[in-house]
Amino acid sequence: MERKTAHDFDQDLLILFDAYVHGALDRRGFLDKAAKYAVGGVTAAMLLDQLSPKFAEAQVVKPEDARIKTQFIEYNSPAGYGKMRGYFVQPAKAAGKLPGILVIHENRGLNPHIEDIARRLALDNFVAFAPDALFPLGGYPGTEEKAREVFPKLDQTKTREDFVTALAWLKARPETNGKVGAVGFCYGGGIVNMLATRAPDLSAGVPFYGSAPNLEDVPKIKAALMIQSAEVDQNINAAWPGYETALKAANVSFERHLYPGTQHGFNNDTTPRYDAAAAKLAWERTVAFFKTHLR
Repeated sequence: MERKTAHDFDQDLLILFDAYVHGALDRRGFLDKAAKYAVGGVTAAMLLDQLSPKFAEAQVVKPEDARIKTQFIEYNSPAGYGKMRGYFVQPAKAAGKLPGILVIHENRGLNPHIEDIARRLALDNFVAFAPDALFPLGGYPGTEEKAREVFPKLDQTKTREDFVTALAWLKARPETNGKVGAVGFCYGGGIVNMLATRAPDLSAGVPFYGSAPNLEDVPKIKAALMIQSAEVDQNINAAWPGYETALKAANVSFERHLYPGTQHGFNNDTTPRYDAAAAKLAWERTVAFFKTHLR
């Protein structure tokens, strides 16, 4: 069966789904409002299923790929939740020390898609580490729906410290060359922007459609940034002019790419919002950016 794309859905339905993904609507609220788009034998529940991730179908690098080594590692985070865990991936035959890249998930915890992103980075000759913010609450619960229910229960002050600590932990690993970058998506994009203001050791950050940090903290940014933006992403893009002004005023090295016709989440190849051409270009730019700033 051919996979659906964003163009197969009404834009207002996609906006509803975005509200559901970000917690502004619960499942019942989404189904009620989506009912008017359910026509021709399709139910609102079927629409939700069509819009939801299909992890197995979209996997690019299998966990058992012989070219990489994967493991789950715990790390201490005294200023955060105390004990954390993440997915650590490296090339199987690494020659010498490599740059480290922190991979930061959306507002659902460490799902199979983000694990796949970490494996892709290892194939590009980086050491990747993807922490699971949900680990203190039992870890990613296996479905997006359950994860969406659990995620708001996190104390974000502690969770942010867990990511700050993860970056320092990765930089200190014997496998890395002491240079670290960070890439994140949606919620994770916002965490990358926050890390840039908090972590002087961050050399390069690539936030995909992430919320802007506190603008008064922008002068603290030392990292080079590549901002990846979707065109149809009202909430995130509304904050961009202020963020851009602050970045320029602080002489931060940054570039921004806006991908025409794309939806928030366009890089996630497990959902219909995926835009293959834009995702390919954005990912090529991301890897090249990390090679420039971390090698």
